[in-house]
Amino acid sequence: MDANRTCWGLLRRRTCLVPTWRGGLALVLGSALLLPLGLQGVYPFLALSAPRPGGVLVIEGWVPDSVLEAGFAEFNRHHYDKVFITGAPIERGGFLSIYGNQADLCSATLLKLGMNSNVLQSVPTPVVSKDRTYASAVALRQWWRAHGMAPTNVNLFSLGPHARRSRLLFRRALGKEVTVGVVALSVGDYDARHWWRTSQGFRSVTDELIAYCYVRAMFWRFARA
Repeated sequence: MDANRTCWGLLRRRTCLVPTWRGGLALVLGSALLLPLGLQGVYPFLALSAPRPGGVLVIEGWVPDSVLEAGFAEFNRHHYDKVFITGAPIERGGFLSIYGNQADLCSATLLKLGMNSNVLQSVPTPVVSKDRTYASAVALRQWWRAHGMAPTNVNLFSLGPHARRSRLLFRRALGKEVTVGVVALSVGDYDARHWWRTSQGFRSVTDELIAYCYVRAMFWRFARA
């Protein structure tokens, strides 16, 4: 009988390698050296900037006013056929505001900054419980189809670590015939180079990293929309 078999031949003994104390120490030291590099690389990976000026400019409506100011400057700097603002319903202060959604609020802000109303279009996102970024991209696609538009180039303005996920979802929603560029505007409430040192930065970056991995893993769901 084979000496390596046991439990009536249902199990077999195998030899495996485990680290010695020197090997374990080397693993710990190596991890300690690589961890700072990994932390510093997460934010630049998520805060992707790959602009494609021209065509239409799209600004996500949940962004702060600083991004709207940058979007207004971008419109004045390059030629765009139209500016679209996406945005979900306002969840806080909605009863006190004359604007029921982020898209209309940000459009009003851009008009206040001096943007021509003829080139500005608000596209509100319907009420959804999740996947709001994708829902906003789908709403934009549907608006184009309803109004006979077929843009081939989109330059998307987003905020910090949300940018890479936004571009991915807009690409999925708008289709392969539309080229989507993205600009990640810098955040102002934490140091992007040392995001893990503050609770706001840690929550923001880790949440976006998890969300991006979720989108990548669950792509089949978004492809059906």
